Amino acid sequence: MSVSRRDFLASSATIGGALTLGLPSLVHALEPGARVQAPRAGAPLRILILGGTGFIGPNQVQYALDRGHSVTLFNRGVTNSTLFPNVPRLVGDRNLADGHKALESGEWDVVIDNPTANPKWVRDAGRALRGRTKHYIFVSTISVFSDNSAPIDENGPLNAPSDIDAAFDAKMYGQNKVRSEIEARTQFGDNVTIVRPGLIVGPGDLSDRFSYWPVRIDRGGDVLAPGTPNDPVQYIDARDLSQWIIRLAETKTLGVFNATGPKLPTTMAEMLYGIKAVTTSGAQFTWVPADFLGANQVRAWSDMPVWVPPVGRTAGFARVICQKAYASGLAFRPLAETASATLAWYQARPAAEQEKARAGLSADRELAVLAAWRATRK
Repeated sequence: MSVSRRDFLASSATIGGALTLGLPSLVHALEPGARVQAPRAGAPLRILILGGTGFIGPNQVQYALDRGHSVTLFNRGVTNSTLFPNVPRLVGDRNLADGHKALESGEWDVVIDNPTANPKWVRDAGRALRGRTKHYIFVSTISVFSDNSAPIDENGPLNAPSDIDAAFDAKMYGQNKVRSEIEARTQFGDNVTIVRPGLIVGPGDLSDRFSYWPVRIDRGGDVLAPGTPNDPVQYIDARDLSQWIIRLAETKTLGVFNATGPKLPTTMAEMLYGIKAVTTSGAQFTWVPADFLGANQVRAWSDMPVWVPPVGRTAGFARVICQKAYASGLAFRPLAETASATLAWYQARPAAEQEKARAGLSADRELAVLAAWRATRK
């Protein structure tokens, strides 16, 4: 079984679009007592964050404030609009022709562009900010790569860039990000840092591409586990990613960085048993081969989150090389902390949201696939 690049990018684009529609408040995840106070930075920066109230943004804002920086937000004022009431906010809709007008005055040491999958947004932000920032950090994605058949570093082959003048197509996620990277360099020259995260996980993630596992394991019983115990996985906690981005801003570290983890190679079994360790459930895992899952229309990445078969075109998908980011200070909290915080956040969501998971198998579907697999073993 393999997941095609088109299927992966289409699902990423759909989920990415869903994340802009509104998130439950993340205030509880940012309250004192729920986090460790960060040490103050050596010199305060003026930071402009484009977005800032979605998934990774609130973690960046809080960490930057803790470090003593001044922060300004630029967004529509719709998503999580009550977050950070004391932080200055510029309002603009980046889909509109004059949507970046609010950026045409003011100066910042660094601009962090979080939510952009539309290269026109990068172009228009660059035009509005021209000459008034010293550093632009663009959050891209490892989906820019055109070849996942082997482990790949920052110099790997990229997708053909989309046409910036064509109508925006969210399904061309990887191609749009490639064009956005090109536009970042066009607008901001050498003062650019491009961060290419893998799967971003943790509290606040509405894609359910990781939260499925803590929730399912916590429920207990026989859990369908995909592929083999030794299949590799990669992911990054949104808090680790966000804090590292702020530190890149502090040191004005330029260049391109793949950004996923954990730092040491991790297998599907290590992830699942690590998650089980933070629960009190008696969950047991039944490993079902990739070929059988494919034959029964169980999709990697979406029906079986985090996991992609490490064969063929996706052999290197979960083996992205990130040594450059690790050397620049990207660090990772323990899996137990990510899993327990994600589970607590998920359980605090309204029941209606919990019932509308965007990834993973339903209980009935899981039972049916497990029954079919056992029938082949008799």
